[in-house]
Amino acid sequence: MEKKETIFLDARLLSVIDKHAFDAELSNGHRFVAFIARNEQGMQLPPIGSNVTVEMSPYDMSKGRLVPDQEQ
Repeated sequence: MEKKETIFLDARLLSVIDKHAFDAELSNGHRFVAFIARNEQGMQLPPIGSNVTVEMSPYDMSKGRLVPDQEQ
């Protein structure tokens, strides 16, 4: 079994690209595209300016996946 390497980071949403993608920024100023996973497209979209958790690969920091809130 192959081990999947991911990191979880806090980011702020800056703008909407389309119904499944956002411009986002880490606290250090790094900007990237945050996506909603296909199996989670029914989730409520977070408002612009909100802080979210994203899952990213350490090998490609240009995109990340929004992690849904566990409180739902």
